[in-house]
Amino acid sequence: MAFELPALPYAHSALADRGMGQETLELHHGKHHQTYVTTLNGFVEKNADLQGKSLEEIIAFSRDEADLAPVFNNAGQHWNHLHFWNALSPKGGGIPGRLEAKIVEDFGSVDAFKDAFKAAAVGQFGSGWAWLVLGEDGKLKTAKTPNGSNPLATGEGKVLLGLDVWEHSYYLDFRNRRPDYVGNFLDRLANYEFAEANLG
Repeated sequence: MAFELPALPYAHSALADRGMGQETLELHHGKHHQTYVTTLNGFVEKNADLQGKSLEEIIAFSRDEADLAPVFNNAGQHWNHLHFWNALSPKGGGIPGRLEAKIVEDFGSVDAFKDAFKAAAVGQFGSGWAWLVLGEDGKLKTAKTPNGSNPLATGEGKVLLGLDVWEHSYYLDFRNRRPDYVGNFLDRLANYEFAEANLG
């Protein structure tokens, strides 16, 4: 069964007053994400070893195989974006109580968490992602991954919240000001209720 591009959980214009314009979402979702899905489906169609596997199974199967790097990158980007659209909210920015308590417990303060997340996002050279994850030790931490990789592939923990730091995700709205894009995400766009639900 072919992978599909899901509809956004909000209108393309829903985040415009919070720093992510309609054109950005139309291009990012309708062009970039669609390309990852289409390309992945093409690989699956031509490779019997990939057929019948879930997205997560394809990521695990292709993770350390050099000849399957294009498969891994497109599968990873599909998985990452499925998460990312839910990590954004027209009502984002407010951190619910249980998650806030966990953040304070593990980072020391909400500001310390935001500083650590921003350092990961800004410090990811080139294209990639920044993440808030729950580690195997039960503690929250930040992580960064290049290109289409993610904590699912690296084993760094369970993803609670992820931010795309590829230039296509922010250039129309913030030009080359990645730190401003990251700060805007943390303060105005991040769906912390989604992150809290991912805590389990």
